Amino acid sequence: MTFLRLFLFSLILSPFGYAVAPLGAPLPRSTPEAEGISSGGISALVDELESKAYGIHSIMIVRHGRVVAEGWWAPYTAEEPHMLFSLSKSFTSTAIGLLQAEGKIDIHDPILKYFAEDIPSDASDKLKIMRIRDLLMMSTGQHKEDVDRLNEGLTEKADATRQFLALPVPHKPGTLFYYNSPGTYMCSAIVTKVTGQTVRDYLETRLFAPLGIPTPEWDLSVQGYNHGASGLHLRTEEIAKFGQLLLQRGEWNGRRLVPAAWIDAATSRQTSNGSDPNGDWDQGYGFQFWRCVPGFYRGDGAHGQFCIVMPQYDTVIAINSGTPDMQAVMGTLWRLLLPELRPAALPADEAGLAKLRSKLTNLTQPTVSGANTNATAALVSGKVFHFASNALKLESISAKFKTNAARFAIRIDGQEYPVSARAGLWTKGETYPAVEAKLPAPAATTGAWTADDTYTLVISEYLNAFNATLKLRYQNGELTLERRVNVGNGAKDPVILTGKQ
Repeated sequence: MTFLRLFLFSLILSPFGYAVAPLGAPLPRSTPEAEGISSGGISALVDELESKAYGIHSIMIVRHGRVVAEGWWAPYTAEEPHMLFSLSKSFTSTAIGLLQAEGKIDIHDPILKYFAEDIPSDASDKLKIMRIRDLLMMSTGQHKEDVDRLNEGLTEKADATRQFLALPVPHKPGTLFYYNSPGTYMCSAIVTKVTGQTVRDYLETRLFAPLGIPTPEWDLSVQGYNHGASGLHLRTEEIAKFGQLLLQRGEWNGRRLVPAAWIDAATSRQTSNGSDPNGDWDQGYGFQFWRCVPGFYRGDGAHGQFCIVMPQYDTVIAINSGTPDMQAVMGTLWRLLLPELRPAALPADEAGLAKLRSKLTNLTQPTVSGANTNATAALVSGKVFHFASNALKLESISAKFKTNAARFAIRIDGQEYPVSARAGLWTKGETYPAVEAKLPAPAATTGAWTADDTYTLVISEYLNAFNATLKLRYQNGELTLERRVNVGNGAKDPVILTGKQ
């Protein structure tokens, strides 16, 4: 094939009339005005997201198949994957759709067909008629309290699938919506039972590789299944590519990757999930996809992981964040971005574009401002403060303060963690116990003396949604620690501990 033919092939037009990226390539780039959006409008959106302190980590806006705006708030970067939480569910759903297209399953199959070894001896009639479809649309007929109890430590249970099937099914499957993760975990288990592969490995050649997504990390359960409902880690642009594939109804660069009929079904209203006309969790639920107030759909995950697909506007939005208010983020998008999505190109705006690009290039999560050292620092530098037994398993803290940085030694559950921090800067390169996980996570830090007797240290899990703020107050030979986290369990409740020499 000649170079010219290869080049033309790389610019195959989708049914919507825009060029899409060739296999393995980044999405094409364009300017907002060329795709019918004002640079000033996007700047206003970014300003609003920042002023409201929503904790946005990244945003990418794709119009007509081309990226028109993209930005990462330091310490987050374009190159590093982010935990997707329940946005993972939409990928598990896609695996189920592909299995059905291959004739290996039917979503109307009873789920007991795939779990013969786990069937309870007293299986109820309602359990016997529960289908894969019921798992997909979160309508298994089980009660919230029962499913929630199973969800605690779900992926660490050696018999999680057996425990799921042992739950009472008081309602007819398909009639009662309750959003949960165990049902999606069962879908992941079905994929592995049918194919002998995890969902990730099954999707590798069918979805990830064609989209140019390097084999991603997807957490495994002790049973050997991908979590399914969570645990997938992707970069922002990889989320956007998935959204663009959905927008194109499963076609990518002239190849059919996912059946259009499956995407149509999965993203349409399959069940009612509420009645609030203004709530983005009340517009109907598909097969692991949510419907949105303005009439389009999304996959989303806890703390603000979004893949929003707007067929009416030929637009995709990918966002990662650590926000306690996902509805507010969506409301801001609907209010400020939708009016900017015009049907035709706009005149070039070089000044507005330059301002937008400068803004997007210099985004940062708030750092801690103040001094690296002060009079109190000289008094406590090198001293070790010990803590009584506590929920954080924090045993001791010591610190050394220098002109340009602080160096902490924080001992937690028998392990000492070195943590460096500077005023007004993010520093990477160390690990720290994660907010909601057992293993230490890569961390970025910033810190400074924010009062004469108080040092404020922020530790951010830059591959995840979480950060922890530690306020360390030195008085009368004691150290009072106040710990707050941005999102997650206990996010609203500070932990206060006192350490003594």
